[in-house]
Amino acid sequence: MASEKVETVVAGNYVEMEREEGNSSSTKSKFSQFLWNGGSVYDAWFSCSSNQVAQVLLTLPYSFSQLGMLSGILFQLFYGLMGSWTAYLISVLYVEYRTRKEREKVDFRNHVIQWFEVLDGLLGKHWRNAGLFFNCTFLLFGSVIQLIACASNIYYINDNLDKRTWTYIFGACCATTVFIPSFHNYRIWSFLGLIMTTYTAWYLTTASLIHGQVEGVKHSGPTKMVLYFTGATNILYTFGGHAVTVEIMHAMWKPQKFKLIYLLATLYVLTLTLPSASAVYWAFGDLLLTHSNAFSLLPKTRYRDVAVILMLIHQFITFGFACTPLYFVWEKFIRVHETKSLFKRALVRLPVVIPIWFLAIIFPFFGPINSTVGSLLVSFTVYIIPSLAHMITFSSASARENAVERPPSILGGWVGIFCVNIFVVVWVFIVGFGFGGWASMLNFIHQIASFGVFTKCYQCPPHKA
Repeated sequence: MASEKVETVVAGNYVEMEREEGNSSSTKSKFSQFLWNGGSVYDAWFSCSSNQVAQVLLTLPYSFSQLGMLSGILFQLFYGLMGSWTAYLISVLYVEYRTRKEREKVDFRNHVIQWFEVLDGLLGKHWRNAGLFFNCTFLLFGSVIQLIACASNIYYINDNLDKRTWTYIFGACCATTVFIPSFHNYRIWSFLGLIMTTYTAWYLTTASLIHGQVEGVKHSGPTKMVLYFTGATNILYTFGGHAVTVEIMHAMWKPQKFKLIYLLATLYVLTLTLPSASAVYWAFGDLLLTHSNAFSLLPKTRYRDVAVILMLIHQFITFGFACTPLYFVWEKFIRVHETKSLFKRALVRLPVVIPIWFLAIIFPFFGPINSTVGSLLVSFTVYIIPSLAHMITFSSASARENAVERPPSILGGWVGIFCVNIFVVVWVFIVGFGFGGWASMLNFIHQIASFGVFTKCYQCPPHKA
C-alpha cells in the first residue's frame, strides 16, 4: 500500500506539470512549444545523446593511438555501460528525493532541482558540499573544454588568426547562452546538435577510409603506461557527460520515465564513436599522438569545412549544456533563481562566463585537458559519488522497503545493485582516479613544459607565408 501511495503522489504531480507546461491553444504558443519548450522522453534522449559526444568525438582517435585499437574499443564499451549504470542511479536518487519533498508539500514549479540538492536532501550537508564542489568544478572545466575546442576547430578553416584570438571571439559568442532559461528550452538545439555530431562522425569515418593509410603508417600503441591510462581516462570522460542528468530530468514532464534513456543514448553514441575513432586511427596511426584534433590530419575539403562549422555550432550548444547548471547555482547563491525576469537572470549570469573564458586562454591543451578533467573530476562526479550515495541512501531496511524505485529483479535485487556499485567505486577510484590521475597529470605537465601557459597556438603547424 505504501509504495502505491508514493507512486500516486509522484505521477499526480508530474501529470499536473505536464498539463501546465504542455496545453495552450494559440498558434504562437504551439509553435513556441514545438521549438522551445521540450519536456518529453524524446527531448531527454536528444539532450543526453547530443551532450555526450560533442568535441570528444575529435579526441577519441587520439585516445586510440595511446591505447591501441583493441583497448580503445573495449574501453568504449565498458565505460559506456558503466556511465549508463550511474546515470540510472542518479535518476533513482532524484525520484526518491523529489517524492519525499513533494510529500512534504514542497513546490518545485519555479525551482530547478540540482544534484547537490538531491545529495543534501537524502544524505546531508557534507554530501551536498562534496557534490557541489565536484559537479561545479567539472562543469566549469567542461565549459572551458568547449571554448578550447571552438578555437581549435575554426583554425582549420581560417588560420589568419591564432587559436588564442579565436578563443577570445568564441568566449564572447558563448556568453549569449545566458539568455537560455533552462533545459526546457534546448529542444531544437538538442535535435540539431545530434544531427551535427552524426554528420561529423560519419564524415571522419568516410574521409579516413577514402584517404587510406598514410605511407609507412604505424600502430604502436600501447607503448607507455602514461599514454595508456591517459587515453583510457579520456574515454572515461567521454561517457561521463551525465553531470547534468538531474537538470535534464527536472525539465521532463514525467521524470520517472528517464530510467533507460541514458543507456539508449549511449548505444546510439557508440554507433558514432566506434567507427569514427577506429577509421581515423587505422588511417593515421601514430601520427595522432601529436595531433589530438582529428581534423588536423584530414585534407581540407568542403566536407571537412562543413563538419568543422557544424561542430562549432554544436560546441556552442554543449557550452550552454555545461554552463546552465552553473548559472542555476549562481542564481541560487545570489537569490534570484525564482525571479521571472529573463533579462535580470541573464544579466546576473554573466560573471560565470569570465573565469571559463580566462581558463581556456591559460590552458588551451585540446585533448590532454579532457583526460585530466576525466580523472580528477568526472571519476568522482558521475561515478564514485552516485554509487556511494545510492548505497548509503538505501543502506537501512526501512529505506529499501519504502523506496520509490526498486531495483529490477534481473539485476539481482538489492544485493546485485550493491555489488555493482562497489565494483564501480573500486574500479574508478583505482584505475580512473589513481592510474588515470597520475598519467593525465604527467601528460598535462608535459604540455605546459612544451608549450607554456597562455600559448597562442597549441599544436599549430608552421604558418605559411
